[in-house]
Amino acid sequence: MLTINLETARRFILGKQGLWPGRRWRGSQGTEQAMQAMEYLQLDPLQIIARSHDIKLYSRVLDYTPGLWEDTAYQQRKFFDWGGWLAARPMDELPHWRVVMRRERDAGTDVDTRIHTMALEHADAIAEMRTILGERGIVSNRDFEMATRTRTQSYRGRKDSAVALYYLWRTGEVMTHHRGNFERVYALTEAIAPAHLIRESDEAEADRFLVKKEISFSGLSRLNRTSDSWQRGVPFSKIKPIVAGLLADGEIIEVKVEGWKPVHYALASDVPLLDDLSAGRVPDSWTPLEKTTTEEAVFLAPLDQVSARGRAKIVFGFDYVWEVYKPEHQRKFGYYTLPILWGDRLVGRFDSKLDRTSSTFVILGLWLEDDALSTDNSFAEALAAGFARFVRFLGAGKLDATAIREPLLRQRISDLSR
Repeated sequence: MLTINLETARRFILGKQGLWPGRRWRGSQGTEQAMQAMEYLQLDPLQIIARSHDIKLYSRVLDYTPGLWEDTAYQQRKFFDWGGWLAARPMDELPHWRVVMRRERDAGTDVDTRIHTMALEHADAIAEMRTILGERGIVSNRDFEMATRTRTQSYRGRKDSAVALYYLWRTGEVMTHHRGNFERVYALTEAIAPAHLIRESDEAEADRFLVKKEISFSGLSRLNRTSDSWQRGVPFSKIKPIVAGLLADGEIIEVKVEGWKPVHYALASDVPLLDDLSAGRVPDSWTPLEKTTTEEAVFLAPLDQVSARGRAKIVFGFDYVWEVYKPEHQRKFGYYTLPILWGDRLVGRFDSKLDRTSSTFVILGLWLEDDALSTDNSFAEALAAGFARFVRFLGAGKLDATAIREPLLRQRISDLSR
């Protein structure tokens, strides 16, 4: 068992996700590289200042602009989106995911059995959509007027056409051809995926793949069953023998982090990275193209794997909750608060909005974990540089920092934004 300290664990988790010690990818090609390294790009339709998945890629890729991932996925066909836990995944992984798709169709273990129920309740609509897709090539749920459809109570749509298309997508008969205002436009799988990938992997091979991908996604993973990991298809009913086999074959290792009680797992292929970090070295493959996160602060997306769903508290001692779905009177900070990464620590958060009418990015509030940072010149410069890049990413023309209480931070951010 490998033993590491918390600093090493923190840097490893950040670095595996491309967030430390600085951005190491650029542009369109860098977007593909980042999406590969991240394992999953979780997609979310909510757009306040920008969508969560675009903010994730801004924080990892130089010169990233909102929507660039869509070109990589839907034009270049390097990725496909899928799942109840919606995420873009590398296209070459499709044979493994087709095992999960088939399990959902047949209501197997460790899957969402509601998908099988859809087939029973909407068989006629599913057959109809299958035929229409064959005739038209591409189909969106918007193509069907409510007046011509049967109303449903499904969590996946009010029309039977919506449920039928969703079922065909979840079970692998169709894929997302492209998106219009984030809504899926479907096509038959044969029209999208390369023919050699439209197959199923061996069952045991797929299970090992799912477990290893889950570990890589977290960097260090307990492999405990959660709602998200369950929806990612991890076969928890068979997890013990799979883990035992991967350990015996030397594909994963056990890791003990000082101060953490549970044992975690890491990929054996990541041991050289952990060795470098334990020795105080930055792995060569992680060398930033430009500034480090110490020189330029980075803002994390609400659904970023390194900080979402309570992980910020464990890894950084930073209590972060995305308050967007909380009633206003229950919010402690704000509707769309983003964590601030400086160096390898989460040091604060801010709430903001984008006034599209005046093209102004408005900071609604900023809160620091340590008040001493309010007079720290290095932090002030890094934070200002971070906001300058963020404003460019959002396409805003102006920045309004008047809500920031700390004079030094407010002045530096205002100066640099000009």
